[in-house]
Amino acid sequence: MNELNVFVSVGGTATEKQEAFVRAVEDRLRSEGLVPHTVGRNTFSADAPLKAVTALLDRCSGTVVIALERTYFAAGIEKRGGPKESALAEVRLATPWNHIEAAMSYARGLPLLVIVETGLKSEGLIERGYDWYVQWVVPDAAALTSNEFNGVLASWKQKMLDAPKPAAPSKTPADLTVAELLGGLKPVQLWSVLVALAALVAGAFALGGRLFGGA
Repeated sequence: MNELNVFVSVGGTATEKQEAFVRAVEDRLRSEGLVPHTVGRNTFSADAPLKAVTALLDRCSGTVVIALERTYFAAGIEKRGGPKESALAEVRLATPWNHIEAAMSYARGLPLLVIVETGLKSEGLIERGYDWYVQWVVPDAAALTSNEFNGVLASWKQKMLDAPKPAAPSKTPADLTVAELLGGLKPVQLWSVLVALAALVAGAFALGGRLFGGA
């Protein structure tokens, strides 16, 4: 079976534990015949990040979102100064690129496999209730061998295999041969072309006769 390219949305890792988990996910994908691609990690471009992500997504059959802690603050206030103000504590946030890349993938109809570190703030596209299943896990390689993970991975992979293959790019008229151009015409259109060609040839002969006759 041909390998499938998959987009992996993950921020730059901050700790050895995070890095080990991301590598474990990448290794698991490769063992399934899938090729992981992440802008700035194993796939690079001279374009601006958003353009690079766009181009890469167009080459991929699905997306894996690995949401790990990027930002932490011990205390804070939500909706400060308003009637619904509330205190926050022990808040842990993922990189906003997880949300951006998940949204871009969903807009393209790419199947999503969403893996979220336990304890992160459930918000945006990494919370449950959308068209994809969110797995909350402790970022450890052992989490990738559970019955839940195996089942969700198999279902996600099957969605990619069942997806219709992109159609071959259509040729422009400039790319077609004369035979292909004529073969694509309806009988009435072909007859009109032949009549026009005949008139053009006749006109060319008449013009040539006048020119040479007057010489």
